[in-house]
Amino acid sequence: MRHYKIALLSFLCLGTTIALGQAVKEDFKPSTKNQPGKEYPQVNSQGYARFKIEAPAADSVRVSLGLGGRGGTKLEKGEDGFWTGTTEGPMDEGFHYYHINVDGGTFNDPGAKNYYGSVRWESGIEIPAHDQDFYALKDVPHGKVEQILFPSPSSNTSRRAFVYTPPGYAQNQNKNYPVLYLQHGWGEDETAWSNQGHANLIMDNLIAEGTIEPFIIVMTYGMTNEIKFGGLRNFDITPFQTVMVDELIPYVDKNFRTVAEASHRAMAGLSMGGMETKMITLNKPDVFSYYGLLSGGTYAPEDVDKVDVKLIFLSCGSKERPEAIKAATEKLKEAGFPVASYISEGTAHEFQTWRRSLKEMAPKLFTK
Repeated sequence: MRHYKIALLSFLCLGTTIALGQAVKEDFKPSTKNQPGKEYPQVNSQGYARFKIEAPAADSVRVSLGLGGRGGTKLEKGEDGFWTGTTEGPMDEGFHYYHINVDGGTFNDPGAKNYYGSVRWESGIEIPAHDQDFYALKDVPHGKVEQILFPSPSSNTSRRAFVYTPPGYAQNQNKNYPVLYLQHGWGEDETAWSNQGHANLIMDNLIAEGTIEPFIIVMTYGMTNEIKFGGLRNFDITPFQTVMVDELIPYVDKNFRTVAEASHRAMAGLSMGGMETKMITLNKPDVFSYYGLLSGGTYAPEDVDKVDVKLIFLSCGSKERPEAIKAATEKLKEAGFPVASYISEGTAHEFQTWRRSLKEMAPKLFTK
């Protein structure tokens, strides 16, 4: 098998490109998710992405990032051995995973940082969003994200979680905090909400604005990668439920200043993390009082006991199935449940949907 050196080099494109009948503006800049000092990949103000890859002996180079159904972005080889290309159209705003395909082999883009998704470390790219200010790094007091290792007798190991404690946590020794247990999606891990989702920055900014009361967020691995994509019907929640309810929550309550009551505890998750959230909250209604499904399904009125729940939050992108969220919300409201919903305009099953969902959900938690 031939081995190809894939390197990302500077690329200056002059003039105007025409794609899908639209004039592509030549105001491309390096993605904010690039490795330090790397010029590519680049994005422009319209949401197009541009790549340049060195693979002089290759016969085909393609980028997995692209418009749906078109198989990604095919790069063209130049006489200098560099492959270049621009997406056929603008991408949705926000974060996207992608990889490079060289003659059928899968590689990460050495110009981009890597993020755990699709059960592997993938390259990441950020398409600037019109509302990106809410997860921007600002000059405000910042909380702390720390790694913890907690004992898990049920899985015969120590497991990892990341805990966000809000600004002032270390100084306010007499204050206890509510806790949100926030789950990632299939193929991701406990790093996703901090790295891809910027959950900590979203919280910092909301707290600085006075929009929410501070609370702790706990993010742990959801035992999802043992299930192959397409096999979710065989998923058994019991092992993770044991880890969450019997091992992680007691550890957090013992080692952090929490309000160790169901009335001050929430669980939410994106995609498969939402499925896990639904299963556990219905199985253990005495553990959580706030439920959040972010592109993770819905609840029916007959599923939930009104006595146990203080809020049900449902969300998805406008390019997913918003009608299902709207219908479920109406049925829950008619049945007298405390419910709120949110549809992220112009996004699909992707992190911009979930970033926005967290921003919308957080002010509604722990208010009763």
